[in-house]
Amino acid sequence: MSKSKLEYIWLDGYAPTQNMRSKTKVVNDFSGKLEDCPVWSFDGSSTKQASGGASDCLLKPVAIYPDPQRTNGFLVMTEVLSADGTPHESNHRAKIDDNDNDFWFGFEQEYFIMDTATQLPLGFPIGGYPGPQGMYYCSVGGKNTHGRDFVEEHADLCIEAGLNFEGINQEVASGQWEFQLFAKGAKKAGDEIWIARYLLDRLTEQYGWYIDYHPKPIKGDWNGSGMHANFSNTTLRTCGSEETYNTICEAFRPFTKEHIEAYGAHNEQRLTGDHETASINDFSYGVSDRGASIRIPIITVEQGWKGWLEDRRPASNADPYRVAGRIIETVKTAKV
Repeated sequence: MSKSKLEYIWLDGYAPTQNMRSKTKVVNDFSGKLEDCPVWSFDGSSTKQASGGASDCLLKPVAIYPDPQRTNGFLVMTEVLSADGTPHESNHRAKIDDNDNDFWFGFEQEYFIMDTATQLPLGFPIGGYPGPQGMYYCSVGGKNTHGRDFVEEHADLCIEAGLNFEGINQEVASGQWEFQLFAKGAKKAGDEIWIARYLLDRLTEQYGWYIDYHPKPIKGDWNGSGMHANFSNTTLRTCGSEETYNTICEAFRPFTKEHIEAYGAHNEQRLTGDHETASINDFSYGVSDRGASIRIPIITVEQGWKGWLEDRRPASNADPYRVAGRIIETVKTAKV
């Protein structure tokens, strides 16, 4: 009889930013298949998802990946259900309207690596600042590059787990990095971002560091962190029409408030119109414009208006399920 460790991962009920929670279920002779992961329960009163008098919530497995750090281990992404089996209010994955997986998403997850002892990003001296921005982005060498071994290890873990991991780079501020993931299907894209975040956070336990997903953890003349959402559907991938692209972009304008509400807390500190962002109070789009709300990639234009769009507004702490769900809802309003 063999035993396997299934790490059930879910999102709690904290607001405005949900946290990951997880616990391990040990099972006998596990097949490794999602359909053989049982529904499990947890104490929702400890995660702001239920009251103490009726505390049970359910965990419904929705995606499974091999756990690269455990023998006979698996990472199980779950949705939270209420005790009656209906999706919990905090379960935004269940609200996504993309049953045919027509929408493809590529998320660019930025983050800061923070030293637990100093509470500062890597490269920041106590009581002062490193050199100004300019030399950290995609840098090489010990003067400007901080945390590479950690980032490389995380990339390897994601690849070993079977995530569709597409790349890494150091970002504009000291101690700031980014990874990219792509998936066909909004729910799958959200699953993979959360699993990648889980592996990232768990890895920090070995280093004495932690990850700060706040969109503007360092105030002043430093870039904030986003989770740029690259997205397409069949129309965007095949239309060959600038007019169609403009129509879809314009469909976002009436829903600016709704998008900002879904794009992460404290985002007003990042979306100022500076540091490669559009103002949170405006909506704009443009070809190759990183100062716009939505960027039309130059590759899309060069391919004859066949490709994708990039919404640059989502914050680094945003829930990818909420971001994807809101984008899909808006695109479906476009009369194309």
